[in-house]
Amino acid sequence: MPGTKTITQREFFPGTTPKQIYDAFLSGPKHTKMTGGKATAGTKVGDKFTAWDGYISGENLALEEDKSIVQSWQTGEWPEGAAASRLEWTFTEKDGGTEVTMVHSNVPASQADNYEKGWSDFYWTPMKVYFAA
Repeated sequence: MPGTKTITQREFFPGTTPKQIYDAFLSGPKHTKMTGGKATAGTKVGDKFTAWDGYISGENLALEEDKSIVQSWQTGEWPEGAAASRLEWTFTEKDGGTEVTMVHSNVPASQADNYEKGWSDFYWTPMKVYFAA
């Protein structure tokens, strides 16, 4: 789609299981502890969610228990009229931990660089601390 970008990132979390990470994303209290920003969540397709004190919002589009999460996703800074982006998380057991692959597509090109850095600052870094505890 013109004017959009796809962000693909991968991180490894030693000593974790796919179930632990899957559950943390779909639990408001666990997601809040994992990132440090207040979150709401649901465990069913069609459930709405928020993260980072309402800055992020979306809906669960597809769920494969302990394996993958697909969500619509946008922020409070989303360009007017822009469609929600698509966020796909995949959790793979590997080498005594879990590899998490994140594909964030349909991101407005004007904001992609900020979100690319934001995933590291506001998700990967606090997740490493949370799951190491």
